[in-house]
Amino acid sequence: MQQQLTGEGYEIEYDTAAERVVFKGALRLGGLPEYAPIVELLNTALLAHTTLTLDLSQLEFLNSSGIATLSKFVITARNRGDRTLHVIGAASIPWQGKSLKNLQRLMPTLELTFC
Repeated sequence: MQQQLTGEGYEIEYDTAAERVVFKGALRLGGLPEYAPIVELLNTALLAHTTLTLDLSQLEFLNSSGIATLSKFVITARNRGDRTLHVIGAASIPWQGKSLKNLQRLMPTLELTFC
């Protein structure tokens, strides 16, 4: 089963069978409240799987509210203590190098891969 969120310039697909959430495009939502549907999708995925992959390799831009949302999600996963997160980024997308490595500081067990 797949769930999908789309908006201006972005698409997020949650594939339950693959235990993967794929982000595409550019997320420029206006503040944390606008990220609520994404948080809900991520939390649903986290509750359903002990291992979850977030594929950000096609996410060209994420604003500061989006980075904060992603950081809070990683803290939620860490605090559960029984979940494994794997994040896939793209070395060719400048914002991802520093921002995604910071997620490992929030959750040292987070598996980070750059393609």
